[in-house]
Amino acid sequence: QVQAVESGGGSVQTGGSLRLSCTVSGLTFDDYAVGWFRQAPGNVRDGISCINWSGKSTYYANSVKGRFTISRDNGKNTLYLQMDNLKPEDTAIYYCAGRPTYGPCSESWGSYNTWGKGTVVTVSS
Repeated sequence: QVQAVESGGGSVQTGGSLRLSCTVSGLTFDDYAVGWFRQAPGNVRDGISCINWSGKSTYYANSVKGRFTISRDNGKNTLYLQMDNLKPEDTAIYYCAGRPTYGPCSESWGSYNTWGKGTVVTVSS
């Protein structure tokens, strides 16, 4: 059974930074492309960033490109998201997710399984 513990969320002001972590157990982590989804109140859950199994290829949605950095440590079964220059529109619940593939991480967003209960990020103006 896959288990994930997400952490690092919190409340910051516009322009602040947060670093999210997601530690996963119950699977072979480096068999998976992994990524972050977020869901703002009243909105659908959207994929915003992903990283391939080796960590050598990444993808960012336009809304976060240049501000967020995704990384992974396969030795620790952990995914990270460094979020800088945060904006109020980044306020959401953030979830880590994965898809078993050695291919590009940004294909088939609908095939990702979200793990864990999410971590809340609130950005105030």
